[in-house]
Amino acid sequence: MKLKTILAAVALGAASFAVQAADTIKVGVLHSLSGTMAISETTLKDTVLMLIDEQNKKGGVMGKKLEAVVVDPASNWPLFAEKAEQLLVKDKVDVVFGCWTSVSRKSVLPVFEKNNGLLFYPVQYEGEESSKNVFYTGASPNQQAIPAVDYLMKDIGVKRWVLAGTDYVYPRTTNKILEAYLKSKGVKQEDIMINYTPFGHSDWQSIVADIKKFGSAGKKTAVVSTINGDANVPFYKELGNQKISAEDIPVVAFSVGEEELAGLDTKPLVGHLAAWNYFQSINTKANKAEIATWQKFIKKPDRTFNDPMEATVIGFKLWVKAVEKAQTTDVSKVSDAIIGLEVPNLTGGTAKMLPNHHLTKPVYIGEIREDGQFDIVWQTKGEVAGDAWSDYLPGSKDVEADWVKLKCGNYNTKTKKCSGQNY
Repeated sequence: MKLKTILAAVALGAASFAVQAADTIKVGVLHSLSGTMAISETTLKDTVLMLIDEQNKKGGVMGKKLEAVVVDPASNWPLFAEKAEQLLVKDKVDVVFGCWTSVSRKSVLPVFEKNNGLLFYPVQYEGEESSKNVFYTGASPNQQAIPAVDYLMKDIGVKRWVLAGTDYVYPRTTNKILEAYLKSKGVKQEDIMINYTPFGHSDWQSIVADIKKFGSAGKKTAVVSTINGDANVPFYKELGNQKISAEDIPVVAFSVGEEELAGLDTKPLVGHLAAWNYFQSINTKANKAEIATWQKFIKKPDRTFNDPMEATVIGFKLWVKAVEKAQTTDVSKVSDAIIGLEVPNLTGGTAKMLPNHHLTKPVYIGEIREDGQFDIVWQTKGEVAGDAWSDYLPGSKDVEADWVKLKCGNYNTKTKKCSGQNY
């Protein structure tokens, strides 16, 4: 073969590869598949893969196939930043779905802002943030923590409060908000007990004994739990061991759902509570269809579906809709296009993306059943708009996030200044 022919063939192959690459939209998946958070995050990785598979069967997006690029940050917070850099710079993904803990999100945030990446974050969090490069599809405190405390206070008559959390930014900030909120409602400092434990904490005997003692003062007591990951397993087991029932001291959890309960003996937990924006037991056609699709995809007819999974579904569908509206995967154009877009949620309402990069969401309180599912005992009348900045913290109540009119994630309404990103 002549050199000219060989070079032509090489050039043709390279061109073909370039066209093939250009016809693929890369979707980054940044979830822990090992370590303490794998109990929660592995399922979200599989959810994204299911959504990509579904979308490709519909013809992809803008006629292009979606390609998943999966990495494992292994519940290691600095590694989250490294893997985010890899996805954005080396793999050149168009969007990333990922993170669970706020410490992992905080770790990757500078990477996404520096490289103008796009992150969809699907888990409830502490608020106090609105980045140009992040869309928060989980609950902010006014869509989970505050309504849960209101329910305990008004419907259960709780007077004493145990704020128990894993020792990192989400529980600490959420509990700071809740402590301020409780005090604004007349709760005294001596009626608030706050406790933090490390990730993966396993020896709960003395802590649960302290909770039991705190609850024996003659006032109705409840635990508000921001315990994350696999530490929940020994925590709930110890509650059972010390015979703390939901009638005695109810626990309302913000990070325990159907997936976490699947690994527990739920008999001692019956009647304890969780606050979410979605429960698998909610009876709608859309919910039943999504659960069936999930169980077929994962090839396990008993696999559960939970709130962060629904938030992942909503975020993915909004991203697809925004890309098709903008007719490009360009981050800035997609970010502009997504504001105001709506998709149905799985519980019969609508999720709308707001200018502060948060969603409208319903709020539900569920009571644990023996089968690991939840009975809905309370819900909001409609969707609640996510608030990026708490009304109960002195440094936050005057701050507003608006990426449409103000072009700012933390605009101070008193000083009329943007102290964060302002593009």
